[in-house]
Amino acid sequence: MLETIAPIRLRPRQGWWIDVLLVAGFVALTGALINGHLLFIDNAVADWTLGHRWEPLYWTCRVLNYFGQGGQVLMPTAGILAATLTLRTHSIRPVLPMIVAFVLTYVTIGPIKIWTRRATPGFHGKDHAVMFNPHTTGTPVESYPSGHMGNSVVWYGVIALLVVALLGRSLTNRETLLIRVLPGVSLFLTMCYTGFHWVTDSIAGVLLGLFLFRLMARIAWDRIPLPSLGGWTRPAFEAPASRPPLPRRSQPRDQTIEVGEKVS
Repeated sequence: MLETIAPIRLRPRQGWWIDVLLVAGFVALTGALINGHLLFIDNAVADWTLGHRWEPLYWTCRVLNYFGQGGQVLMPTAGILAATLTLRTHSIRPVLPMIVAFVLTYVTIGPIKIWTRRATPGFHGKDHAVMFNPHTTGTPVESYPSGHMGNSVVWYGVIALLVVALLGRSLTNRETLLIRVLPGVSLFLTMCYTGFHWVTDSIAGVLLGLFLFRLMARIAWDRIPLPSLGGWTRPAFEAPASRPPLPRRSQPRDQTIEVGEKVS
């Protein structure tokens, strides 16, 4: 039996000042790169990884990189968890974090990529590390910020939120490490080693992803007004003990016949 069950929201413990710092860091990093600063760090890291390319490690990183694929891995995983929680709670509310996560990442990460027009380390044209690269006409260049990093921070957060709701308790330190920390750290390293992104791309993705998920973590999903939908709007993220009981299924009439009862 669980001794204590807290409301399930993964609400950030720190105040809004953390969010302000994340946004300020992202803006400062973007501004620095636009003005040509920090490019020596990106080039140094890219040159080092290229000069220390070990094929077994490289292909291991390529495999690990798939754990940051939003549409192929993260969204389906979150979808399975959301469907399980939906069936358990008779509520469509577990789907709401998925919708919000998709919308937030779609309207932020994608447009910034298009606007900054930064090539990847593998681009063979001129000035491949600069923002607004003028030598990439006709070439799809959307390196900044790293969508893998931003999406993974948000979607692993959604996965953690759904896991917490399914377990009916907060995550332990080990579970937090496995779900929230290790995937992001491994993805950060693989993105740099494979040369898919500059190191500052990944840093920007982490900053933006953390900010977006912290916004989501403040949402009280069970209090969002929804139409009745036949009763499928029950709370899904509260402590199990505080959830209203599921509607009882109609029980079959007792067919036992008493002695002496006339059967028609």
